[in-house]
Amino acid sequence: MPDQDTYPGLPFLKMHGLGNDFVVIDARGGPRTITPALAQALGDRHRGVGFDQLAVVETGDDSDLTLTFWNTDGSSSGACGNATRCIARREMELTGRHRITLRTERGLLEAVDAGNGLTSVNMGQPVMSWQGIPLKGACDTLSLPIDGAPVATGMGNPHCTFFVEDADAVDLETLGAKYERHPLFPERTNVQFAHVIDENHLRMRVWERGVGVTLASGSSSCAVTVAAARRGLTGRKVRLALDGGEIAVEWRDDGVWMTGPTAHVFSGELTPAFLDGLV
Repeated sequence: MPDQDTYPGLPFLKMHGLGNDFVVIDARGGPRTITPALAQALGDRHRGVGFDQLAVVETGDDSDLTLTFWNTDGSSSGACGNATRCIARREMELTGRHRITLRTERGLLEAVDAGNGLTSVNMGQPVMSWQGIPLKGACDTLSLPIDGAPVATGMGNPHCTFFVEDADAVDLETLGAKYERHPLFPERTNVQFAHVIDENHLRMRVWERGVGVTLASGSSSCAVTVAAARRGLTGRKVRLALDGGEIAVEWRDDGVWMTGPTAHVFSGELTPAFLDGLV
């Protein structure tokens, strides 16, 4: 086991956005090695802490912060909109600033204080080409050759959106697991089922690749907004009712902006005994 004096433990934050929950490790105080085994152990809700994604914060070279993300199965995630909002909110509160930049695999993202305790993040431009999402081969991303003709969108990770009569009636666990690994998506995909409630108001449920059913997903909310607008079902500014609450998304000329609440639930420290063999 690591010596208590040389490896005192690993501090972390537990945060969530609409029930989409995260463990956040701030590595700006020194290098922290995150391994797939550590991500899996941390993500275990019975023997670890539990999360939908693990986020690691580092100092940015051309940004205020650099973020990397891990899923509960130990795989990496290129984007996590709600975690980005949570971390941005905390950083703005710590620094007294109202606008910061964050570098992720998705690119350079901008976050702003939207007032009333809400935080907005520009998740960048959506990817609508089959090569960029990516898909296995050339096809119409607005109507995939899959039962239900879903829409494919890239938001730093792949998304597959089904528009249905009643998203609440869908067997999300069965169908989400099925389509996550559809052969058309070589890197697997997030899967959403959505229906129109009324004008510019959508109901959405989500299955995240490498995780499973989640109460909310920021990048999925952005992807569904883009897909609905492309289909002509809504305009470019919508509200989405997720299992964890409502979020607002607007597809603007400069990217897809997502606005919603965040929460810092508690801070803790992983023990050397827990970390033994994982780092």
